[in-house]
Order: sequence, then C-alpha cells, then structure tokens
Amino acid sequence: MSEPREQQPILQMTDIHKRFPGVKALTGVSFRLFPGEVHALMGENGAGKSTLIKVLTGVYSIDQGQVKMNQQPITVSSPQDAQQAGISTVYQEVNLCPNLSVAENIFIGREPRRFGRILWKEMSARAERLLKERLNLSIDVTQPLQTYPLAIQQLIAIARSLNISAKVLILDEPTSSLDRNEVQQLFAVIRKLKAEGLAILFVTHFLDQVYEVSDRITILRNGEFVGEYMAQELPRIELVSKMIGKELHLLEELPKSSNVEWLKSKEVMLEAKALGRRGAIEPFDLHIRKGEILGLAGLLGSGRTELVRLFFGADRADQGKLHIADKDGVIHSPRQAIDQGIAFCSENRKTEGIIDDLTIRENIVLALQATRGWFRTISRKRQDEIADEYIRKLNIYPPNPEQLIKNLSGGNQQKVLLARWLLTEPRLLILDEPTRGIDIGAKAEIQKLVMTLAQQGMSVLFISSELEEVLRVSERIAVLRDRKKVMEMSGDDMSQHNVMKAIAGG
Repeated sequence: MSEPREQQPILQMTDIHKRFPGVKALTGVSFRLFPGEVHALMGENGAGKSTLIKVLTGVYSIDQGQVKMNQQPITVSSPQDAQQAGISTVYQEVNLCPNLSVAENIFIGREPRRFGRILWKEMSARAERLLKERLNLSIDVTQPLQTYPLAIQQLIAIARSLNISAKVLILDEPTSSLDRNEVQQLFAVIRKLKAEGLAILFVTHFLDQVYEVSDRITILRNGEFVGEYMAQELPRIELVSKMIGKELHLLEELPKSSNVEWLKSKEVMLEAKALGRRGAIEPFDLHIRKGEILGLAGLLGSGRTELVRLFFGADRADQGKLHIADKDGVIHSPRQAIDQGIAFCSENRKTEGIIDDLTIRENIVLALQATRGWFRTISRKRQDEIADEYIRKLNIYPPNPEQLIKNLSGGNQQKVLLARWLLTEPRLLILDEPTRGIDIGAKAEIQKLVMTLAQQGMSVLFISSELEEVLRVSERIAVLRDRKKVMEMSGDDMSQHNVMKAIAGG
C-alpha cells in the first residue's frame, strides 16, 4: 500500500471530548482522514466509534476539541452542516425512501427543474450516468428503490452522496447484511472511489474485511484514542489486543469436550420427535443433553430460528412431540417455556429483547419479575443487589444500573439480556445470534461465558452465522438447509469442510 497521495489530511479531528449524563463517551480523541485512502475505525462496542461519527456528522455537538476540513476549522452543528462541508454517511440500514424511484432518491431535494416543474427524463438520464460512470452500475432508475436488494440500495445511497459532492464518505457497518458476492461488489466500488481521490471512513466488525480494503486503522478503547496505524504494519493479533486492552487468550482456558461417549453419558434435557410447523420448519428429531452446547449451523433462512421458536413457544408446533426431562412437555407460549426452565435470547435484540426506555436494572430483573407475577414485586433493594451482581459478573459497561439500556453499545445490551435470563436459572438457554454485530472482544467474553455455563450443567442451544464460532463452542452440531434438519455431527466429524458440505447439499 502506498502512502497517501497528499501528505495533508482532508479531515482532522483533534482532542474531541463528548460527555453524556453519567458517561464520558469520548475523551481526547483524535482522528485523521487522507484523500484517496480507506481508513478503518476500530474498537469494541462502547469504544466510542458511533459517537465519533455522530459528532463528525453533526448529530451530536462536541463539548471540546476541533474539527478541520482542508486545514480550515469548521463547525458541524447539524447533518446539513456536515453535508455542506462535504461529509456524507451511508448507514447499515439504508435511510432512503423505498417507495420513491432510484432517480428520485438520488436527487431528492435537488431535482432538475424548469419553471418549477421537475424534468423527469433529465433526472433519470443524470441518475443513470452517475451510477454507470462512478459505480459501474446499470439499472432501471425509474423503478422504486424497494424493488432492489439491499446491496444495490447501499450503492444508490453512495451515489446520492457523490451527487452532493462528498469529499468524505463514511460507511458505517455497510457489509453486515450482505452476502460474500455483494461484499465484493461493494469493495470494487470502494476501490474505484478511493482511486478517484475520495476519503473513505470504514466501520466494520469483520477483521478480514478491514485488512482486505483498508490502508490505515485508528483504534479507540473506552472512548479514548489508542493509536493510528498503517494496516500493513499492524498484525491482526496486535489489533485485537489493542482493541480489548489486554493480551488475547480467547478460549484456551476452557477446553470443551467433544467426546461422543461423554455426551451419551449425560441425561437428555429436551427432545423433539417429528416436531414441525407447516410453512416454517419441516418435522425434525433433535435432542440436547444436560450440560451440552448444541450448535445449529446453516445459512440465513435455513430454519434455525424457526426451530428454536418452537422450543420457546414463540410459535406453536402443529406436528410432533416435545419431551422435557423425559416428560411430555406442552409449550404453547413463552410463559410456559419459562416455567419449564427454557430461556431465549432472540437474534433481534432491538425489537424482541431490550426495552429501550428502561434502565439496565429494570431490563435485568424483567424475566424474574414475570416468573414471580406482578403482585409479588421484587423490592428495589433486591433489584439493586441483583443488577450490581450481574453488571460485575458480565463486565457490563458502563457499570451504572440506572443507565438507560438504549444508550449502551450492542455488546453490552447483549450482556444485559444474558443477565436477564441467567437470573431465572434456566435449564436450557437458547442463544440466537448472540454475537451478531458486536466486536471480537465482546464475542470472546460471551463465548467464554457460554462454555462456563455448560460446564456448570446448563444446556445451551447456540445459533451463529459464523461457522467458525459454532465449531469453536459446540460439542455437537445440527445442520439445517432449506428449513430441514439434514445432518448431525460430533467429535472428529465436526469440521468446517463437513459442515459446509452438508449446508451445500454435498
């Protein structure tokens, strides 16, 4: 990789401070961005990445510090100020208008007009030319945005940024919902824009992608600046160590047993026989033993989530039987599942997990209070004791039980949900994508916790789209494809090759 074409940064943030009630979000953070360069912003959840971006784009005002564009101080008090300065952001969730056409989305608010009337043909022609020349994309720009897949929508959002003459393009987790081919399509565009001299700030949790496309890396930790490095000079293990602030010994301390005979000696905690739901998941047989981590592997849409929702009563099975500890279990609702000792952390923590406007303490005690009934309330003193205990046990940051959960990072929100269910002392803990969208340090902590819980006798059903993660934590794996369970494997059979072969239908 070459040094930046220009030795002066196009964007420079110096000694940035930002504080929220009870939280120092940024303390003395500095950041530089050069033209013709992709700069990755790295750090654990809660490190301050999102806050820094929101300061840069005018969503938050800074308490102290300075922002410069082309060596000139600027004031960014609103997103409009950021756009006028040439700073544009494309978010993970595309914030365009799905019902409007592609051309309308690109030119919204700046449509070519004559005598007050929109020149539709000219707008479409200009949109087609922009997409073709800058992004190598040929599509029908008169079609509604919602008719195109997310990867195309993100490219259209980038086109809109280019149309407003962006000099700095911020890509905030742009690849989290894309498949590999779509990621490569986006990276081809990023490389083209970089070659044209655009400065690109790239935020992601995927280390492979950081090293594939980035020239420079800045690391934040706990709201503070750790350092700026050329990507080619920073080994991956060093990057991870700097992100988490300690040497990385991920899971070596907790070796798991994948011995088949050891598994057979454990009592069955839950067993499904020909269990299924029409239109959701084909009838399947599956069991999980006490103290076992059973991984579910498969592509998105393979039926993993549909399977576990039957176990928790979120959906009702219309075929087969469920046995819980050698007894026929009837689970028609989540409440019945909780009564049977089953806990479920949904993959969608935002809408099915956390209660945004409640505190950490209130979110933690929620499930326990539900099991007691609302007439046997947990005293405030006991709530405080519980919250303090689990904040300490799970290393939840910030360690303030009265902090609103919506102000926490994704990884810390996930820890609060784990605390909520661990408090009910479940026999079976179902974790559906517990590490999605969180950094490697938080992933390691959650994986380590899962393995500890299994060693203490808890059964864990573990779903992850990251195959390496499923293989790392599981004693046994069930593979799903096209909403069917197609294979189980354990011991020496559990390899990435064998799982991929089963997923692919080989």
